Amino acid sequence: MRRFIFFVLALLTVLSFSAELVIYTSDSFAGGIAKVVIPKFEKQYNCKVKVISFGSMGDVLARLIAEKNSPRADVVVGLNLQQLNKAISEGILEKYRATNSKNLTYKGFVNDYGTVYDYGAIAMLYNSEKIKNPPRSFKDLLKPEYKGKIVLIDPRTSSTGLTFLMWTIAAFGEDGAIEYWKELKKNVLTFTSGWSAAFKMIETGEADIIVSFATDGAYSMYKYGSIKYVPVIFEEGAYVLEEYAGIIKNAKNRALARAFIEFILTPEFQKEVPLNQWMLPVINIELPEVFKYVPATKKILRVDPKINERLDEILKKWEKAVIG
Repeated sequence: MRRFIFFVLALLTVLSFSAELVIYTSDSFAGGIAKVVIPKFEKQYNCKVKVISFGSMGDVLARLIAEKNSPRADVVVGLNLQQLNKAISEGILEKYRATNSKNLTYKGFVNDYGTVYDYGAIAMLYNSEKIKNPPRSFKDLLKPEYKGKIVLIDPRTSSTGLTFLMWTIAAFGEDGAIEYWKELKKNVLTFTSGWSAAFKMIETGEADIIVSFATDGAYSMYKYGSIKYVPVIFEEGAYVLEEYAGIIKNAKNRALARAFIEFILTPEFQKEVPLNQWMLPVINIELPEVFKYVPATKKILRVDPKINERLDEILKKWEKAVIG
């Protein structure tokens, strides 16, 4: 505790009153939890925070790679594990393990370059008012009755879309997944660039089934008072998405960036995760009552971590099979 207090005091002495922290992130973070937690951080550290969204995390990562010789951001927020490893391999992140990492619920989340701030299982989300016979497995998604009703997310641009691709690989193996996608694309209405656009399509009735998260049952109950949008974790097993924040190498405001990384693992930030990010907190926080509607994860599927070394190759295979 003394060490952390000393750390905070040291930061306060070096932070300028006119300091501005620049965060690169996605629309979902910028338009959601950022509106709640950023003012808290600004008040605590007497600073300004500029949140810049580029739509999807794929776009964010591409921008960071393009700017790595002259970085304009201090922090990136929203990388999934594959994108985090890509960022590490590109040399755009500073090595930093948060002092507050000791508070993480699962020690497997600890990473020397990225700090996890939420997690949740990927799920298929269907509109219960329109879909009476929902899919229960990957193979069910291939049924003709779902043709033109499914909206998926591009894995080349979105962390959620990439995680769904990893889910299919975990279920079928790499070659099996590519063959599966060749069939699945026949039922897909469109691919959005990010999760926010896909969710808007199910809310407006343009889509009946989308890729989303297991926590969406809690969201539906919270917002509508009923389970209108029902999440399904497929019979093959669940796949968990973790979201990370990291410090940009050679960031102009390194001290403030480190302070923000510590901040995302505090109760002040984490208690806002469930009802704003609609994911699970990574430290021990009491969950809201509506989270009892989150389906249980009975089996977790994983991919070989070495797959990250071949991510570009896999995405090219996916693109050839699905986009043509």
